[in-house]
Amino acid sequence: MDIGFSEEQELLRDTARKFLEGECTTKFVREMMATEQAVTDTFWQQLAENGWLGIIYPENDGGSGLGLVDLVVLMEEMGHAVMPGPFPATVLLGGAAIAEAGSAAQRQEWLPRIAAGAAKATLAITEPNARWDAAGITASAREARGGFAVCGSKMFVPDAHLADVLVVAARSRDGSTMEDGVSLLLVAKDAAGLDIRLLPSVDETRKLCEVRLDNVTVPAAALLGELHQGWPPLQRVIDRAAVALSAEICGAAQRVLDMTVEYAKLRVAFGKPIGSYQGVKHKCTDMLVEIENAKSLTYYAAWAVDHGDLEAAMAVSMAKAAASDAGRKVCAAGIQLHGGIGMTWEHDLHLYLKRAKADEVAFGDATWHRERIALLMGA
Repeated sequence: MDIGFSEEQELLRDTARKFLEGECTTKFVREMMATEQAVTDTFWQQLAENGWLGIIYPENDGGSGLGLVDLVVLMEEMGHAVMPGPFPATVLLGGAAIAEAGSAAQRQEWLPRIAAGAAKATLAITEPNARWDAAGITASAREARGGFAVCGSKMFVPDAHLADVLVVAARSRDGSTMEDGVSLLLVAKDAAGLDIRLLPSVDETRKLCEVRLDNVTVPAAALLGELHQGWPPLQRVIDRAAVALSAEICGAAQRVLDMTVEYAKLRVAFGKPIGSYQGVKHKCTDMLVEIENAKSLTYYAAWAVDHGDLEAAMAVSMAKAAASDAGRKVCAAGIQLHGGIGMTWEHDLHLYLKRAKADEVAFGDATWHRERIALLMGA
C-alpha cells in the first residue's frame, strides 16, 4: 500500500488552502450562518470553476474523474476553513448517488449541471428512527400508473430546501433481508405532495430539513438503478461520504490544535506562557495524537475504497469511529485550554466544535461504527 501524496494532490491541497483562506474567512462563515442558504451564488460558482463540484464524477459526465483520496485532501481543507453550504449534500450524497446508480441518461441530465454549479441535489436516507442501516428505511414506494407513489417522512436531510432534485431511498417491497427491497428514486423539488421544512441544527453553516412525501408520484424513469436493489449502491455512497466527513473532521480538529498552540504561546499566567507548563503540553500532545491517528485511518480508508480492497468497509468504519472521537475530544480540549474566551460567541472555536459534533453523528457515530466493525469481523 502506498498512499503518499502525488504532486497533483499537493497542488490541490495548496490551491484549496489559498482559496479558502481568501474567500472563506470566519467572517464569511458567520454571515452565511444567518441565512437559509448558507452560501452565496458567487461562492458556489467559484467552487464550480475550481472543478470541485464535479471532483469525483467521471469526465464523461462533466466531472474531473478523480478518486476518493483526492476528495479527502479537499475535504480536509474545507474542514480547516469550516466551509459552509451544501457541498456535502450535493457532491457527496445526491450527485454521488446519481453517479453510482444512475443510467447514462440520468447521469448526463444531472451530473454536468451539478459540476457546473447549475443544479444542487441531496440524498434522503434517515427517518424519524434515526437509523443508518437498511432497516431504518420504512418510507414506501409502490408501483402505480406506470411509475411510483412515494409516501413517508425523512429527517435530517441535508440542504433539501436548496436541492433541485432529491434522491429518496424508499422500500419498494418486503424482501427476504432488510437490504432487499430498497429502491432509489429521483424526486424533483416541485413534485406535488413534497413538503420540505427547515430544522434547527447544531451546525447552522449547513442546514438540515424534514422531508415529507405525501403520495408523491414519479415516473418509471425516476428509478435509479435496479428496482428493489438500491441498497448496495446506497451503502457505497454512504461509505464514501463517511470517509469524506472523517477528513473534514480531521481538518477542523487540526485548525483547533493550531489555534490552541498559538494561544498557549501568547497567554501568560504566573509570569510565563501557559504553553510552558507540562499540563498544557501534555494536553496539546494528546490532541495531536488523536488527530494523526484519525488522519492515518481516514487516508487508508480512502485508499482502500479507491482500490476496491476487501477490507474497505471495515477501514471506513475504523476511520469514521476514530475521526468522530478525535473531533469531539480535540475541540473540547481546545476550548478548555483557551479558558473563558473559548466559551464566547466572538471566538471561532465554537464554529469548529459544532461542525465536529454535526459530522460526528452523520452516517453513524463512533459507537455505531464500532458495532459495524464487530459485525464485519463476525463477532
